[in-house]
Amino acid sequence: MLDHPSLLSAENDVALQKFGVGQPVRRKEDDTLVRGKGTYTDDLSLPGQVYAWIVRSSHAHGVIKNIDVEAARAMTGVLGVWTGQDLARAGYNPFTCGLPMKNRDGSPLFQTDRLPLMTDKVRFVGDPVAFVVARTLAQAREAGEAVVVDIDPLPSVTRAEDAAKPGAPQLYDHIPNNVALDYHSGDDAALDAAFAKAAHVTRLGIVNTRLAVVAMEPRAALASYDKTTQRFTIEVPTQGVAGNRTSLAKTMNVPNDKVHLLTRNVGGSFGMKNTSYPEYVCILHAARELGLPVKWTDERSTSFLSDSHGRAQDVDCELALDANGSFLGVRVRGYGNLGAYITGVAPLPLSLNIAKNINSVYRTPLIGVDIKCVLTNTTLMGAYRGAGRPEANYFMERLIDRAADEMGIDRLTLRKRNFIKPAQIPYAAANGLTYDSGDFPAVFGKAIEQADLAGFARRKKESRKHGKLRGIAVGSYLEITAPPNPELGKIVFEADGTVRLITGTLDYGQGHATPFAQVLAAQLGVPFDAIRLSQGDSDIVHTGNGTGGSRSIMASGTAIVEASKLVIEKGKQAAAQVLEAAEGDIEFANGQFTIAGTDRGIGIMDLAARLRDTKMPEGTPSSLDVDHTAQGVPSTFPNGCHVAEVEIDPDTGVVQIVRYSGVNDFGTVVNPMIVAGQIHGGVAQGIGQALMECVTYDDNGQPVTGSFMDYALPRAGDVPSMTLGNHPSPATSNPLGTKGCGEAGCAGSLATLVNAVLDALSDEGVTTIDMPLTPEKVWRAIQDGRKAKTATA
Repeated sequence: MLDHPSLLSAENDVALQKFGVGQPVRRKEDDTLVRGKGTYTDDLSLPGQVYAWIVRSSHAHGVIKNIDVEAARAMTGVLGVWTGQDLARAGYNPFTCGLPMKNRDGSPLFQTDRLPLMTDKVRFVGDPVAFVVARTLAQAREAGEAVVVDIDPLPSVTRAEDAAKPGAPQLYDHIPNNVALDYHSGDDAALDAAFAKAAHVTRLGIVNTRLAVVAMEPRAALASYDKTTQRFTIEVPTQGVAGNRTSLAKTMNVPNDKVHLLTRNVGGSFGMKNTSYPEYVCILHAARELGLPVKWTDERSTSFLSDSHGRAQDVDCELALDANGSFLGVRVRGYGNLGAYITGVAPLPLSLNIAKNINSVYRTPLIGVDIKCVLTNTTLMGAYRGAGRPEANYFMERLIDRAADEMGIDRLTLRKRNFIKPAQIPYAAANGLTYDSGDFPAVFGKAIEQADLAGFARRKKESRKHGKLRGIAVGSYLEITAPPNPELGKIVFEADGTVRLITGTLDYGQGHATPFAQVLAAQLGVPFDAIRLSQGDSDIVHTGNGTGGSRSIMASGTAIVEASKLVIEKGKQAAAQVLEAAEGDIEFANGQFTIAGTDRGIGIMDLAARLRDTKMPEGTPSSLDVDHTAQGVPSTFPNGCHVAEVEIDPDTGVVQIVRYSGVNDFGTVVNPMIVAGQIHGGVAQGIGQALMECVTYDDNGQPVTGSFMDYALPRAGDVPSMTLGNHPSPATSNPLGTKGCGEAGCAGSLATLVNAVLDALSDEGVTTIDMPLTPEKVWRAIQDGRKAKTATA
């Protein structure tokens, strides 16, 4: 029976009003996750599984003299103990960095060729040197503690600048002065000329603190091996199964099809879980050796050691301005801390992403970035929410506020004078990219109005009555999202009436299932509730670049749109056959294929069922299923302006964020509720770095911040209510007009919070301070400022 198009079209119109693009639809997964029904890697068990325990170095640097495993092997329940020499005989490949980055002289960056278990030296506290597998976790732990590791300690170095000095302890013989990458970007001669003619140059030293990722879910993995097919299977939290399968297969030295990688629910990652780790090789090796499934779950204390860290830079920034305050050029020089090994994208946030993002929303004709990426006796570095984007915006906004103070120009006025104007879009920025959209002055103006900047003087006066210092800051940001990469858009009409959407990004907290379903429902008119998202099985996700760099809605969204067009093409061919009409007379709208000018038609779901149940003539599509790979879309340029107000108790140094607001441009917003959530999370992490988080080491390379007793994280009471607004300028580079939003909260909050604190402290003579702005640091700054004022009085 054929559908009546007018009635079904009306039904679809109602559905799209509720579930279409732009609607704040609740996340599909919330009921599952909030009720504790999610499935995380540690929830999984296989029959006969055994447990692994990793033995780690307690020294920051040293030569491995001997590893005695005999006592451990003899212990109850122990099935095997392996060292680096054992894995070396298995022929596995080292972990390397695949980025084609080059040194200033054109040579490639140095590789550290990290082994799954070290055989010669250890280079940081926590470096894996052996592992044990036993029947129970308790037995594996006890045996691990019985492994005797004889290490001849060597001097260690933890600060990047110190490690690059002549005479510093050398981590690798082939990497002089520990400088793995001497990154350079910019025209030195032009920059020198610009700075020479500048009416004013602002200089500012900035410490970008090292952060631990501390995702809610520690890393875990469950490995098995099928001797018949000679195939590994690993359940592991990642940010994308296709790329991580390829990476792991390379390390295991087997073809891609010999590794089956599965990812279930993921309890946060922020970049840290998007790379392979030694523990995964260890348990895969044991699974093959023992013929049993092997499970490993990290503990919080060891995750501080083994998970990649983020940020960690010491830089000197300079901004050249003419007499009117127009920017002539910006320059960043300094050091980035790589930790002990280079894997994944570790050098990228420290170098290239600074050069790409420091331009922000301003007309800055010249950019120079010189960063030495240095190896140290610390935990390895990786991407952390924003991966260089928040840092670059932080550097620029700190410079602007300082320049305004030094030149006697109002902070807002200086920004307005240097904004890229709407009439200049598309704008060829000095970073080599062309901004395709954006109205930065309008976003700025809307943010100021929303924050009630005009009422700040009154609020400051009220704070002063209560003995508090009050400050405010307004900061703009712009991010360059991930570059184009192929992405999967696969659509399958299932026999049970559902529609399976398969794509290679991966949801680890972003809420993909809902906005992706909104896009698909809008394109094809299929029921929103019938759409099922699959992202976590490398056997079906054959292509994809995962989630990272705020790319998901552009990458998967474009793949969905393109795949939908192919579904419609197939549907028109099939509908012509079913409706006995010419293909050219078939139209498609709101989920209905109709004969033009008539009321005869068939719905897309009914057509899919008809093709599945009926043998069609040769040449007619047998299904509406599509397996499509989109070739990727260019980077987008999400931007915004955030405003923070803080109160400080001068007697204790405690900082309280009393007001926070922001206006953002994310282009077309598919789901405003999810976007708001992403901003909330990003700002919360920005608060953490700005006010409290910092990984520190002692003089011997021992981590001081190895637990939540020492490493502070923001709690609910530290995060204020936020007022958020939108001022969208749709991107022209993808069919949905979307821009990424996942990392923008960090980019908007860091400088805004620090500058607000500095504004409050300016009454006490404080002109600079570095993160984290702990009560002790703020209190000492106030005391020093008061002493300096007294001395000059």
